[in-house]
Amino acid sequence: MEAKKIAEGIWEVPRTAKEGMLVPARIYATDELFKGMDQGVFEQVTNVACLPGIQKYALCMPDGHWGYGFPIGGVAAMDTRTGVISPGGIGFDINCGMRLMRTNLTEPEVKPRLRELVDRLFQAVPSGVGTKGFLRLNDAEFREVMVQGAQGMIRRGFGWPEDAEGIENFGRIAGADPAKVSAKATSRGIHQLGTLGSGNHYLEIQVVYPGNIYEVDVAKALGIDRELQVVVMFHCGSRGFGHQVGTDYLEIFGPAMKRYGITIPDRELACAPFASPEGQDYFKAMLCAANSAFANRQVITHRVREVFSDVFKRDARDLGLEIIYDVCHNIAKVERYRVNGEERELVVHRKGATRSFPPGHPELAERYRAIGQPVIIGGSMETGSYLLIGTAKAMEDSFGSTAHGSGRTMSRTAAKKKVHGRDLLQRMERQGIYVRTASFAGLAEEAGMAYKDISAVVDAVHTLGISKKVVRLQPIGNIKG
Repeated sequence: MEAKKIAEGIWEVPRTAKEGMLVPARIYATDELFKGMDQGVFEQVTNVACLPGIQKYALCMPDGHWGYGFPIGGVAAMDTRTGVISPGGIGFDINCGMRLMRTNLTEPEVKPRLRELVDRLFQAVPSGVGTKGFLRLNDAEFREVMVQGAQGMIRRGFGWPEDAEGIENFGRIAGADPAKVSAKATSRGIHQLGTLGSGNHYLEIQVVYPGNIYEVDVAKALGIDRELQVVVMFHCGSRGFGHQVGTDYLEIFGPAMKRYGITIPDRELACAPFASPEGQDYFKAMLCAANSAFANRQVITHRVREVFSDVFKRDARDLGLEIIYDVCHNIAKVERYRVNGEERELVVHRKGATRSFPPGHPELAERYRAIGQPVIIGGSMETGSYLLIGTAKAMEDSFGSTAHGSGRTMSRTAAKKKVHGRDLLQRMERQGIYVRTASFAGLAEEAGMAYKDISAVVDAVHTLGISKKVVRLQPIGNIKG
C-alpha cells in the first residue's frame, strides 16, 4: 500500500487507497522507522479510516505495530454525535499506563541496597499471569473503586492527598457506571489491585545519568533536580477486569452493528454508535476499568513507598517519593478540538498512545499549567525510558496525542526463539541491571532486541513537535511480569 511522504516525519495514505476510507491515514515516523513498519500497520490504520464519524485522519505513532483492530500506536477521533466507539481502538488492558515517581536518593546511595530493594519490591508487588494482590475487597467496595479510582484509594490511606494532582484526570474519570459491568468482569478484577500482571508490564528503578537532562528548568519543575537521581517507573493497567469488559462488549457490538447498519472492513473493529445505548454502556463500563487501573497503580505506589521506607529506614516523604505523573495509553476520552475551523466534541481513541496536552490546558493540574502535561514513554527493560512534556502542536496535529513506548519489532514467539530468559537475565546483570521475573519465558519475550530503538521513537515525536523530550531514564533494577 502506497504511503506518500508529505512532510518530514509524516507519511500519508490517501482516501482513494482503499474502498470505504472516509479520511486519509497518516503515519508519523522517521525514514528509518517507516521502513521498519510491519505491513499490518498499513492495513489496520487504513481500516480505521473507514470507521463512521472519524475526523481529519486516522493516525499511527512512530512506535506503531500490528495490534487487535487498531494498530498499537493508533489514534482516531470520532464525532460524538455521528461517530462510533470501538474496543479495538482502546485495547483489552483498558487504561494500561505508566506512572513515574521521583526520589531524593542518588545511584551511589541505592546501588549498595539494590538487590535487597528489588527483591523486596518483587515480594510486595505481585507479578505474572493471574496474580492477586494483598487487598481484599467485597463487591460493594470494588464498585466504589470503579467510580472513585485512585482518589478512593487515597482516601483509604493508600496515598497522599496531593497524589491525585500527579495523575491524568486526577486519578478519576467521571461517568463510570458499575451497573454496566458484568459479574464475570468484577470477579476477574476484584482481587488484582496492587499487581503488575504479565506481558510487557514492569516496575523499574531508574537513574538520571549525566548528559540525559535536556530541559533543565522543566526537569526541575517536574522533580528531576540532579544527575544520578533515582526514580521509580511502573507500567500496568486494569488487567483481567479490563480484558473482560472488552470481551463482553465485543459480543454485544456484533449484533448491534447489524441493527445500526454499520459495516466494517475487519471484525476486530466491532463498534457501536457512541451516542447509542450500546455505545454509552460500553463507555461507562470502560471508565470503570480505567478507574480501576488508576486504583491499581495507586496501591502499587503505596507498596513502593512502604518498601523504600523500610529498606532505607527513612520516612517516604523524607525520601521524596512523590508522583511526577501517571498517564493512560489505552483509553477513549471525550475531548474538544477544532475541526475545519469549528470546535467539536470528539471521542478520542488512543490505543498505545499517550495524551500530550500543552501548557495552559484547562484540564491540567495547576502545578503543570505553565510547562505542559508530563508525558512518559517507556522503553524496553534493557534500554531505558523518557520523560517529555505535551505541546500545542499535538493539539493541532494529533488530537493531543503522542507515542507511548518503543513498539515491538518482533513477536513474543519469535523473541523466545532468539533468546533464553536465563541468558538474558545474566546479560542484563552484566550490564548493571538487576532483574527479578515471574517467568523466564516472559522475560525472553521482552528482550530489548524485540523492540524499536526508544531514542529513535522519542526523537521522532520531538522533531514532529507533538511532545518535547526532557529527561532520559535508564534502568538499574527491573521487576518483570
